[in-house]
Amino acid sequence: MKVHFIGAGPGAADLITVRGRDLLAACPVCLYAGSIVPPEMLAWCGPNTRLVDTAPLSLNEIEAEYAKAAAAGEDVARLHSGDLSVWSAIAEQMRRLDRLGIAYTLTPGVPAFAAAAAALGRELTIPAEAQSLVLTRVSGRASPMPERENLAAFGATGATLAIHLAIHALDRIVAELMPHYGADCPVAIVAHASWPNQKIVKGTLADIEARFAADPVERTAIVFVGRGLGAEDFRESSLYDPDYQRRFRDRL
Repeated sequence: MKVHFIGAGPGAADLITVRGRDLLAACPVCLYAGSIVPPEMLAWCGPNTRLVDTAPLSLNEIEAEYAKAAAAGEDVARLHSGDLSVWSAIAEQMRRLDRLGIAYTLTPGVPAFAAAAAALGRELTIPAEAQSLVLTRVSGRASPMPERENLAAFGATGATLAIHLAIHALDRIVAELMPHYGADCPVAIVAHASWPNQKIVKGTLADIEARFAADPVERTAIVFVGRGLGAEDFRESSLYDPDYQRRFRDRL
């Protein structure tokens, strides 16, 4: 028996990986985050799959579901939103599974920031202008930020920021980043990336608060900040330059 942690992707049901879809079809039990995983994704499960919505459950109750499935010898598909590597809350679940002696696997998913970039039609790394992307958030009720991991520190690098779980703190984002990026720095807010109700708000650090206030959302949004978001007249990458010799291009 194993618990298979599966990244469901950013929202659209067809953005799940083939491996994730196949695991959903094969496992007799599926625990899913009902508050953020689209119900259409559960159609990949078998007709007799026991479905458990973990949205109202505590960690102790989720652990009990794992133990129940283990006693019955039933594999579990544990469906989380986005990708498992960031803000997925699987670390504490894996620790408990280790204590129970239950094996598990991890299947990555399409991360929300990638779906948001696709919605914007932007590459987040631009030759010679933007080559670093910082995934971060702000302190909230669920988890505080480490003292040295703050917006001002990341902003001082000039990197493109993808700020998750922070739409409620847009005023703080603007105040802390304005000194580092300038008032005219591009900002893009993507809410519910890849969902039918996807929404995009673009502006600058100077006006993004007013633009967002005119059409707000409460959650499930990423705030991008960085000069690369507005880059247009940039040099082309050398990767496809005809004079660029590389391993798979046999040029003299």
